[in-house]
Amino acid sequence: MTVLGIESSCDETSVAVLKDDLVLANLISSQDFHINFGGVVPELSSRAHIQIITTLVKNALAKANCTLDEIDAIGATAGPGLIGALLVGYTFARGLAFAKKKKFVPVNHIEGHIFSGFLSEDKPTFPLLVLAVSGGHTLLLIAKSFTEIIKLGSTIDDAAGEAFDKVAKMVGLGYPGGPKIQAAAEKGDKMKIPFPIADLKGKYDFSFSGLKTSVLRYVQSAFGRPQNSPIPEADLNDIAASFQYAVVKALLKKCELALKEFEISSMSLVGGVAANQELRKAFLQLGEKYKKKVVIPKLEYCGDNAAMIAFRAQSLINAGESFSLETDAFPNFSSKYFINSTL
Repeated sequence: MTVLGIESSCDETSVAVLKDDLVLANLISSQDFHINFGGVVPELSSRAHIQIITTLVKNALAKANCTLDEIDAIGATAGPGLIGALLVGYTFARGLAFAKKKKFVPVNHIEGHIFSGFLSEDKPTFPLLVLAVSGGHTLLLIAKSFTEIIKLGSTIDDAAGEAFDKVAKMVGLGYPGGPKIQAAAEKGDKMKIPFPIADLKGKYDFSFSGLKTSVLRYVQSAFGRPQNSPIPEADLNDIAASFQYAVVKALLKKCELALKEFEISSMSLVGGVAANQELRKAFLQLGEKYKKKVVIPKLEYCGDNAAMIAFRAQSLINAGESFSLETDAFPNFSSKYFINSTL
């Protein structure tokens, strides 16, 4: 099966061609100009998607040495995400499928991330413990199959990636926060400042707003931020390292609880924040501790990308799922495969 995947949920336009388990092309156009605004501007994001999507599709097909006639199905992100941005990729893909009489699969963006580990040569096995961490989502899940996903917990406030962005802005590092915090943290002492980790009633839920507030109070007290008082580089590095350590510790704490309670065959760390090297290292160490197979996607498959969308579309078709072009799943496309745990 050859699948064309299209992703446009936020500030990356991506087109991929997947043949069975082989990624023939995975092109990503990132909208770097959002740095000038300190975050993603939805209207500008939508316009940028429109400007590049046709070219990306042509280039991806050329790289894959494939024509549209050889495509068996087209999958596109149908949500969640920025509505205007989603509309560009979704309607383009749907129109293309209609014109070429191809199967069309609307894909839940989070499901794309959940199963992105299957793009690796050494694939996960079910039941699979998944920690999905991005700018908009923080989820702990157990995937029993491609069509049964149990949600153990999620964030009750800020997502982990969102907390990285807010703290980076707070201390003067700017946007995007994740890479900037990581770079500063590499030169700092992660044990310097004991930032708190929230203890929640929800056993597997996460919270990062308290940690963010703790960082704010610390920099206000010590350096007069968020006014114009600069933070000395050595102190800034220690703040970044200590904050990053607290986030990683909070995430791994819940994963370890799940490993103790459930029969798990393998573990996967996915989403944009999965690119964080400190988190990747800690996740691998946790897997070693509990003797579990760990699969973390390559960096190009951690952020938003169309290869994961194409794979998810393929896995749904192989599972016997079918979708009609007459059924408009956008923009309120929620996953019917998620089962909320009653734990």
